[in-house]
Amino acid sequence: MSSNYRNPVFWVSALVITLVVVWGAAAPAGFAKIAGSVFNFTTNAFGWLYLITVMFFVVFCLYLALSKYGKVRLGKEDERPKYAYFTWIGMLFSAGFGVGLVFWGVAEPMTHFGTPPTGLGVEGGTEEAARTAMRYSFFHWGIHQWSVFTVVGLVMAYFQYKKDRGALISSTITVKTPKKKASWKTIVNTLAVIATVMGVATSLGMGILQINGGLNYMYDLPQNAGVQLIITGILLVLYLFSSTTGLDRGIKYLSNLNLGLALALMLFVLILGPTVFIFESFTVAIGDYIQNFVEMSFYMTPYQGGSWVKDWTIFYWAWVIAWSPFIGSFVARISRGRTIRELIFGVLIVPPFIAMVWIAVFGGAALNMDLFGGTAITAAVSNDVTSALFVTLEQFPLTTVLSGLSIFLIAVFLVTSADSATFVLGMMTSKGSMNPSMASKIVWGTLIAAISVVLIISSGLQGLQTASLISALPFTFIMILMCRALFISLRRDHKEKVKEKERSLIETTSAQIAASKQEDDH
Repeated sequence: MSSNYRNPVFWVSALVITLVVVWGAAAPAGFAKIAGSVFNFTTNAFGWLYLITVMFFVVFCLYLALSKYGKVRLGKEDERPKYAYFTWIGMLFSAGFGVGLVFWGVAEPMTHFGTPPTGLGVEGGTEEAARTAMRYSFFHWGIHQWSVFTVVGLVMAYFQYKKDRGALISSTITVKTPKKKASWKTIVNTLAVIATVMGVATSLGMGILQINGGLNYMYDLPQNAGVQLIITGILLVLYLFSSTTGLDRGIKYLSNLNLGLALALMLFVLILGPTVFIFESFTVAIGDYIQNFVEMSFYMTPYQGGSWVKDWTIFYWAWVIAWSPFIGSFVARISRGRTIRELIFGVLIVPPFIAMVWIAVFGGAALNMDLFGGTAITAAVSNDVTSALFVTLEQFPLTTVLSGLSIFLIAVFLVTSADSATFVLGMMTSKGSMNPSMASKIVWGTLIAAISVVLIISSGLQGLQTASLISALPFTFIMILMCRALFISLRRDHKEKVKEKERSLIETTSAQIAASKQEDDH
């Protein structure tokens, strides 16, 4: 921990987060007002930038995977992956967006069903609204989202394991880092830390709200700051305890447990729910997603006005960019030995597919109930978005068991996410050390919990969204520089390899000619 005190990235980022916590706790109303103003300015001025940038990341990833660079191994040529494929995917999903998906898996399609996207001319509560809701839910949890994680994870893994650089964002941007550029490195790494804290705090906050909503729905526990503080305290103790067990024990086992529980819950709803409808709506939504892929990628409403795109698509892209330093560092940490193609297709395809299946099962079941069963899930979600999953599970047998299992699943997702985040933040603020001190992880774990509570109490879900949006803006430009650095390095390596082959061929040919001439002389 003493080395952290001499590291400006640690104390600058910790000071910024601490000041935000103190400000939000001391003056929640003023904090919420200013946060709302910044949110509106950022979405109005830079929403277009998020859409274009994230689509660029999708194209960039697909290009690398399908090009000659796809065969490049992230490590030595004879290295192979440390983790089995199921474990690797489980760790990606649990440390990634598992908790967000549990929160929005029902809430998002039902919200779009009641209030379809602006400018499409779709009436809420209709069959067309249900189809549009599934399409946009797939879009928001699909390839675009995971392309952001893929880019950061790939760039960090490449420079760590191929170029033997440190596990820091700044190590991926500059080829040479003389002392005069130390301040630039500090700024880049500090922005990455702040973005990570805000992104993780957003997910932790949403999970806390959902747990509180579930407990309120099931047991009539009040939804207030006191209960949310208790939930936060329990989660803080759990994920700090988990962090003491290390990556190969705590996170690995919890990730496998998470994925297994999520699959079991999903199969239960699929089998006992409207199975045929779920399969059919999934098939239609996949087709709609593919057919409208480009249009949705650039969809905005400058002519019609409205805030739908800003509240949903732009928020999602900002959220994942804020998360990307953490998820990217974690992806790199567990992906050594895989090729660029394996990493891209593994991260870009499998988690989005699982997310789409989850939305089709839970969101599809809820849509079917409202369309054909006379339920009022849409109204309940409109009244309290945190109750979406629990209102849906109420329509199934063993409601209490299923709801309890869901709360446990959310809690485990939060523990794995926060556990992973404290590890990555400790690493980022200790000059890339792969074994950050426990004291460092305690500091970051506590600050993440504190900022989550402050954002919840001051302005609720909007405050959480604002935090992600603001912190993501500067990191968007850093990610573009990371893509540029990776492409330049890959191209340079390929040219050197071609030249080496040419030299080897010339030497072999010269040797053969010399040997042939020697034979002729004899």
